[in-house]
Amino acid sequence: MESLRMKSPEISLVIPVYNEADNLFPLYDRIVDSLDPAGIEFELILINDGSQDLSMERLRELVDRDRRVRVVDLRRNFGQTAAMAAGIDQARGEFVVTMDSDLQNDPADIPGMLQRAREGYDIVSGWRKERKDAFVSRTLPSVLANKLISTITGTFLHDYGCTLKVYRREALNGLNLYGEMHRFLPALVARTGARIAEMEVRHHPRLHGESKYGIGRTFKVILDLITVKFLGSYGTKPIYVFGGVGLLLFLLGFATVAVMLYAKFVHGVSMILTPLPNLSAMFVILGMQSLMLGLLAELVVRTYHESQNKKIYVVRNTYQQLDDQL
Repeated sequence: MESLRMKSPEISLVIPVYNEADNLFPLYDRIVDSLDPAGIEFELILINDGSQDLSMERLRELVDRDRRVRVVDLRRNFGQTAAMAAGIDQARGEFVVTMDSDLQNDPADIPGMLQRAREGYDIVSGWRKERKDAFVSRTLPSVLANKLISTITGTFLHDYGCTLKVYRREALNGLNLYGEMHRFLPALVARTGARIAEMEVRHHPRLHGESKYGIGRTFKVILDLITVKFLGSYGTKPIYVFGGVGLLLFLLGFATVAVMLYAKFVHGVSMILTPLPNLSAMFVILGMQSLMLGLLAELVVRTYHESQNKKIYVVRNTYQQLDDQL
């Protein structure tokens, strides 16, 4: 009950944990050594994402050591995005700070990033300018992915993959994360008009444990990026996508019919001897299906917004002149 009576801290550190037993005590020490001297009131939310080593035992010890530590123990390994979402749901601070538990992010960068957030930014994103990872397997794919994500989403950051970020708590309200969406949080929040800053942060080589990242995650990131682009650009008007494809297929179908008639009446080529009749019919049928999907998507979007009373806009603030009470 004591923890429930604590006043809300300024920041909530949200840190997913998966098989990081050897890193947890040093991580806690670095966080305390970085934030306590700066006078920053914080809570530390550690999410055990189905670890199979001694991570949970270490986490329990940290809870006993410091009342500012809270542990969320997930039933199984749900993945980093789900673990981060679970931590954000538990956060009580004005700002939410996310970081990895592998000691590659440096807690000493948090005070500086927090100061930028206090200046009015909704997101302060870390940039690992000097990465300590393998170039071919980690750094190069990350550079290419950052350029691709920035181009498609329109939110330009040097390092989407850096977990060390500071978010204003209210900027995260209403966001639901799926797949590997945690890396796209800045782009998702930017859709509501968030102010974003970027800061260079330190990056350390991994000393204990094994990396959970691999080249195989690239395909998941690409698919999630398509989802982010669709939701960002067409989330409230899906008919533009499905209808556009449908109209294009209709045009291809009519064009095929025109070619078929031209070959028949100008060159005397029998339509039965060509694949054009089947091709035109396929284009028209697919076009009709795409239009129907677009209309169904429109119904789903309207049901989603109206059933939850969700607006299709976000208000930052409202200003008006106060009535004269004299």
